[in-house]
Amino acid sequence: MKTQHRDAHSPSPEHTKTLAETLAPTLRKGDLVLLSGPIGAGKSHFTRSAIHVLLPVPEDVPSPTYTLVQTYTGKTAEIWHADLYRLSNASEIHELGLWAAFDDAICFVEWPDRLGNTIPERALYIDIKPGLEDDARLLRFSWSDN
Repeated sequence: MKTQHRDAHSPSPEHTKTLAETLAPTLRKGDLVLLSGPIGAGKSHFTRSAIHVLLPVPEDVPSPTYTLVQTYTGKTAEIWHADLYRLSNASEIHELGLWAAFDDAICFVEWPDRLGNTIPERALYIDIKPGLEDDARLLRFSWSDN
């Protein structure tokens, strides 16, 4: 299995939104997008932008920081948006029903390090880091060929 990488420089939140909107239509049931980066890097902004494209009608897409998971009925599949920042251990993931969603939905997971070493191989990793300018971001997309 070979790991692929693509890097993108985003000069603004609007450009980051465009990157997410470009990715979103390629996602299908069973796709897993793992977003990492420091607090305030833009993980939720990227995810909300992608989810808006996947919804049949516009609706509010709040951050699941306190609810841990938000679900939506998408055009082609159910959509799960999980923010695992507040989890204390990986066993709590089973209680959320997240493992089943990995097979049955399009899943976006922020703070994937909370999953421990049980991350499915087919995931798309997006690491977002602040750029040199205030609103700029550096995004690294990584996936495995299988």
